[in-house]
Amino acid sequence: MSSVLRDPGPAAVAGAAIVLLGGWAAGLPAQWTLAGALALVIAGAAAVNGMYVLKRLLFLVPTLLLVTAFTFYLQNGRGDTRDLAYGILGPGATEEGVAAIVAEFHLDEPLHTRYLIWLSDAVRGDLGRSAIQGQEVSAAIADALPVSLQLMLYAQVVSLALAVPAGVYAAYRAGRRGDRVTSTVALGVLSIPNYVLAVVLILFLALGGVAIGGMAVGVEAFPATSYVPLGQDPVQHFRHMAMPTLALALGQAAGYMRILRSDMIGTLQENFVTTAKAKGAGDRRILWGHALRPSSFTLLTVVGVNTGTLIGGALIIETLFLLPGLGTMVATAIFQKDFLVVQAIVVVTAVGFVLINFLVDLLYAVLDPRMRHAAA
Repeated sequence: MSSVLRDPGPAAVAGAAIVLLGGWAAGLPAQWTLAGALALVIAGAAAVNGMYVLKRLLFLVPTLLLVTAFTFYLQNGRGDTRDLAYGILGPGATEEGVAAIVAEFHLDEPLHTRYLIWLSDAVRGDLGRSAIQGQEVSAAIADALPVSLQLMLYAQVVSLALAVPAGVYAAYRAGRRGDRVTSTVALGVLSIPNYVLAVVLILFLALGGVAIGGMAVGVEAFPATSYVPLGQDPVQHFRHMAMPTLALALGQAAGYMRILRSDMIGTLQENFVTTAKAKGAGDRRILWGHALRPSSFTLLTVVGVNTGTLIGGALIIETLFLLPGLGTMVATAIFQKDFLVVQAIVVVTAVGFVLINFLVDLLYAVLDPRMRHAAA
């Protein structure tokens, strides 16, 4: 208990992870689990350095306003009101329907007025109703969002689980054979686009591979398509999510490994590491107890920045594996020219990117002891 009071940051991160995993395992709504995890991280960061958290919150609000305003303008700042109305209704639009859409979405109002009306509705969870799909856009996103969040979370967990040990090992064996082999493999994986890697995984892990010299190289270990909810059957859920997760995670892991290796090599030359060696600390304790934590802050930054890449990759991977997430939803909406769905998904992903980077900023305060000393 006393260690938690002295350094509440790691306890807050552990609590947030438990909330995320427990909430998804229990089948709770994704927005509840995410809000609970974010609240724990904010509380832990505030306990370390409250002024830093306040500054980040003051910066977050105008950033969200700018992001939503820019996204709204991209979708609504082109063409006249009738073009927008026809875009919402689709090819079966009538004059009466166009007039109704103009009145419903205030298309005869100035753009800034329409944005404020849309923003007030969006804050309450009302993103409009799709005339093509015949359902509320927010309800459709609520159904698809957990699938995308699960895929991105699994990919980040797997990529970090692969990258951290590999990066630590490569730094420990810097310049020697183990480092050269690990770095070469990482560079090779990094050069393969995730959609190409997805096709290769489908070929060799789902379709049985190819025949070479009369022998089949590959297995039929995982299903190539469809999705099973976690609460319905956990085993089948992870079997169906295994290949999409690997396709999204391997490239990320290679990049993370190279970044951590570079920072670890520099950290292992610091004076405090030399002091720890002089006191008789073993290699394992030096690597994992002394060098890893101060070497992880660049990696933490890249994890947050790479969220945009991860979101874009997840949209493509979902389409390839027929996962009912935001990727499949936005692809369908684009082909159907469903204006409201595309706008809503772009806003949700943009806001999600901003919030994840805000979370990374808070994790600095949570994990870096220097933030606590700065507050003192």
